[in-house]
Amino acid sequence: MSHYKPYPAYRDSGVEWIGRVPEHWRVTPLKVIADTVNGATPESGKPEYWGGDIAWYTPTDIDNEVASKLGAPRRYITQAGYDSCAVKLSPPGSVVLSTRAPIGSVGTTTIPSTINQGCRTLIPAQHVPTNYLASTLVAAREELRLRGNGTTFQELSTEALRSLRIPMPPLSECVSIAGGLHRETTRIDALITKKTRFIELLKEKRQALITHAVTKGLDPGVKMKDSGAEWLGDIPEYWDFVASNSLFPESKERAWAEDEHLSATQKYGVIPLAEYERLEERQVTHAVKNLDQRKHAEVGDFVISMRSFEGGIERVKARGCVRSSYVVLKASENAHIGFFTYLFKSGAYIQGLQATATFIRDGQDLSYNNFRQVKLPCPSLDEQKSIADFLDKSVSRIDSLTEKTQRSINLLKERRAAFITAAVTGQIDLRGSV
Repeated sequence: MSHYKPYPAYRDSGVEWIGRVPEHWRVTPLKVIADTVNGATPESGKPEYWGGDIAWYTPTDIDNEVASKLGAPRRYITQAGYDSCAVKLSPPGSVVLSTRAPIGSVGTTTIPSTINQGCRTLIPAQHVPTNYLASTLVAAREELRLRGNGTTFQELSTEALRSLRIPMPPLSECVSIAGGLHRETTRIDALITKKTRFIELLKEKRQALITHAVTKGLDPGVKMKDSGAEWLGDIPEYWDFVASNSLFPESKERAWAEDEHLSATQKYGVIPLAEYERLEERQVTHAVKNLDQRKHAEVGDFVISMRSFEGGIERVKARGCVRSSYVVLKASENAHIGFFTYLFKSGAYIQGLQATATFIRDGQDLSYNNFRQVKLPCPSLDEQKSIADFLDKSVSRIDSLTEKTQRSINLLKERRAAFITAAVTGQIDLRGSV
């Protein structure tokens, strides 16, 4: 934003979230420049109200970060459903704002639409560009959230929204600002989209690299043989293909008196519950029943963590105890922890494990019996270690590049937010911007 200049003179707006504004700008309540439309929900028990052709938006349809154009909503209502709500159909070019958590998500409509009670639609006055109004609400997001109240959930009332004071430049500048916002945010969003796609490709490469290494090995010229398992396909002809319980017997050892409680997570593996709460910056529900039935786990064990759709076998990273309903796996002397850490998270193995049960459909828990049904590829211990070392280095490089790209995306998002705020509060002069 360094190439944009400020206005020649400023005055205090008298509104904390706005700060100083160009001296010729007005500061006005939102209700002066936009009509507010409340939402409602047709009765859920009446099928004749649902599945029509009238767009019906809820907070889940709105992006929490940007004021993007709203696509097709998750649900549509019929004319009868619309009539039952006694709400107003808003025209294209309206602004939809979520007024329940997360308060402040903003979207603009491209079709006639209505909303549920967790939103408000703002129909801008004729002289106010939709993009300017939407961007102003994005800039005021924190102020809107501060105005929310409630005990069960935070909600922004219609009056609190309508009384929000916003900066309002003359019409010609309003149009210039809207144009400048569109050009700059479009450019930034294109960069974010490109970098986001790059991260997706890195994740695909990471998974493909892991799956190939743990199922085919590192020697591209090795002779292969049919494993006999659909999920695995061919494996090196000298690899064994063994019963999983021979490599990983189940441990039912009860918790030790000094054991700390562990949490089985896909994000971090099996770590102390207190550490998980610290990393996530939130508290979780602590188990209070069957504590004497909890199971002891050592570093390097694996835990089958029940209803995971991504394999559900997590590596233990600290000594402690897990829930009695979990399964603790002890690695035998023929199993390299690093190799099987990668195998258990490979796409091929997860597919094979999921094929043993209907738990995805009916809520069945992933059990040791499921685990036993999937035989494991087993190269020599030395080769297992070589594969694990190779993947440690390769995956580390991919993860480092992914993190670097994500930091770049975060900076672009911060820049976009800063630009929007600077533009709609007059910190930069977009008159005549190209």
